[in-house]
Amino acid sequence: MLNKTVLATLVAASAVLCSAPMFGQAAQSSSGGQSETAKAATDLDIQMVREDIRAHRKQVLAANLTLTPDEATKFWPIYDQYIQETIKINDARWTLIKDYEANYDKMSDQMAENYMKTSARVDQQLVALREKYVPIFEKVVSPKKTALWYQIDRRLDLVINLQLAGMIPVVDASK
Repeated sequence: MLNKTVLATLVAASAVLCSAPMFGQAAQSSSGGQSETAKAATDLDIQMVREDIRAHRKQVLAANLTLTPDEATKFWPIYDQYIQETIKINDARWTLIKDYEANYDKMSDQMAENYMKTSARVDQQLVALREKYVPIFEKVVSPKKTALWYQIDRRLDLVINLQLAGMIPVVDASK
C-alpha cells in the first residue's frame, strides 16, 4: 500500500492545480480575453505546479519502492530519463487544455472531435511510454519492483487527472 502521508502530500500538491486561474477566472483585458499578464502568470503557475508534482512523484515512489544501493544507482537515472520523456507528452496535454480553454465558448463539432482525438492520442502516448520503460526497468530491478513502479506511476497519474477533470468544464452541448 502506498505510504498514505506521502500520497496525501501529492494529492495536496495536485490540488494546487485547482487554484490556478482557468476558464474565465483570470483577469480579463478590455477586449474580453485574458490579459497577457494574466496569461503569463497562468503559464508560470502551471510550470511551477508541474515541477512540484514531479518532485512529489519521486518522493512517493522513493517512499514506496525499496531499492538496494546498487538498484538505486541504476534505477533513478532511468526514472529521471522517463520523467523527461513524460514532460514532452504532458506539454502536449497542457497545450490541449489551454486551447480548449481559449475555444470553450466557441466550441464547434469539429473542434470537439479534434479535442477528443488529441486527448486520446496524448493518453495513448503516456501509456505507450510507460510500457516502453517496463523492460528497461526490469534490466535493473525485479519484475515485481517494476510492477510496483508501474502501479504507483499509474495511480499518481490518475490522481492528477482527477484534479484536472475537476477544473475543466465539460463541453456545453446545448450550444
